[in-house]
Amino acid sequence: MNAPATSLPATPIAPAELPLTRKFLIFGVMAFGMFMALIDIQIVAASLNEIQAGLSAGPDEISWVQTGYLMAELVMIPFAAFLAQALSTRWLFALSAGLFTLTSALCGMAWDIDSMTVFRVLQGFVGGAMVPTVFATGFALFTGKQRALIPAILGMVSVMAPTLGPTVGGWLTEAVGWRSIFYVNIVPGIAVTVLSMVFVKVDRPDLSMLKKIDYVHLAAMAMFLGGLEYVLEEGPRHEWLGDPGIATAAWLSLVGFVLFLERSFRSSGPVVRLSPFRQPTFVLACVLSLVIGFGLYSSTYLVPVFLGRVRDYNSLQIGTTVFITGIAQILSTVVAARLSQRIDARWTISIGLLLFAASLWLFSAMTPEWGFAALFWPQVLRGFAIMLCIVPSVNMALNGFALAELRYASGLFNLMRNLGGAIGIAVVNTWLQDATRRHVARLGESLGESGRHATDVVAQLAGRIGQLTADSAHALLMAQGELGRLVSRAALTLAFDDVFRLMAWMFLVSLLLVPFCRTPPQAGQDAAAGAH
Repeated sequence: MNAPATSLPATPIAPAELPLTRKFLIFGVMAFGMFMALIDIQIVAASLNEIQAGLSAGPDEISWVQTGYLMAELVMIPFAAFLAQALSTRWLFALSAGLFTLTSALCGMAWDIDSMTVFRVLQGFVGGAMVPTVFATGFALFTGKQRALIPAILGMVSVMAPTLGPTVGGWLTEAVGWRSIFYVNIVPGIAVTVLSMVFVKVDRPDLSMLKKIDYVHLAAMAMFLGGLEYVLEEGPRHEWLGDPGIATAAWLSLVGFVLFLERSFRSSGPVVRLSPFRQPTFVLACVLSLVIGFGLYSSTYLVPVFLGRVRDYNSLQIGTTVFITGIAQILSTVVAARLSQRIDARWTISIGLLLFAASLWLFSAMTPEWGFAALFWPQVLRGFAIMLCIVPSVNMALNGFALAELRYASGLFNLMRNLGGAIGIAVVNTWLQDATRRHVARLGESLGESGRHATDVVAQLAGRIGQLTADSAHALLMAQGELGRLVSRAALTLAFDDVFRLMAWMFLVSLLLVPFCRTPPQAGQDAAAGAH
């Protein structure tokens, strides 16, 4: 699909003479930087209401704190492969961590919603380079059984961050204030920056690439991915293409996509190479990553929304309720790492997809009274299953590439997971709204058919409220309002059940792709590493 792999700059990664302890130190520093970038998304998401109040922002304005970050991050993820070759892994990661720390401090000092939005866009762009870079470096540093641990560790980091984010964000906001969720990045960010400059010396820069960069290709990619992210984030709130702003963004994204493909095939210096898509297993792994991202981010999003809107939990209560998923993920990491070394990856991912579908099916039986105890086992099963999905999919995607293409494959693969999450949250929001309206209508019809019973319930409620107020008309209005609230709560719960059920079927259907996937051998990469 693109220029042949041999035309890529030969910048060796992870020379064989690096001692094992040095490799683990490099990988550990980079993995922590990735965790810092990922957890920041959910920490902020858990505190948007407090940020909105603190900056006197409107509901539409505050959404840009997350939307702007995600748009910028999505553009950087595939671009990071080009920058890693041009600047070297060492300086790209150090710059990414350092600028992420600086922009975090700026976010904490934001004086209004406009300054916060600008700083968050910058933070998302500079921080997005850490995620694909650590995947590519981990696979390049290690071989054999050691490499099998890389997707398990990074997979755990990828799913622990969104799980712990609401807990940490809720606690910091309640205990210190919303600005602390940004300041908390400063000390670890400085540490990652310094350690990266000192230890992450795994390749050499090729600064001549900066002179050949195709800025049209970069702009087209930014327009395509940024516009797509905006449509997915804002679409559910603004009736999708019925809103002029959403329709314009969708059109610009389509134009950007067409131009992006044209420059990918014809440019002499493309910022993203699509050559990894020549490998069928990589294509299938990316599709599975899209599905896994859909399920991971959507389910992580839906449970806190249920607890907030149906159970009226605050951010700290939500965080302590969903925390159990993270414990299950840690236990599952060990199992997934062992299975990846002993059995065919297709069996592992099949088990993972089946268990994830089963967990979603358990969620589809929720009632308005569900809390920590009722959510315990569905969350445990989901946390255990997700690692069995992620580890083999990463191996399928990244094992079969020569070192020159590994960075590009990592960027594209991580992009697909993030896109899956963005698509998933947008879709489940739309499903939730449509299903809620449908169930409200059905419950209204049922109450209309048995109107006498509804009238009796309202009368009983009015009688009880009448004991607190002498105004019988006001008591009647309060009783009717309470009945309406109960109906809305029941309808919303039924809508959540429908959405989880649809997601379970999606995971079951994705099993049809698994027999066609094969984990590529490492021989080509190991031989290349030895040659270097």
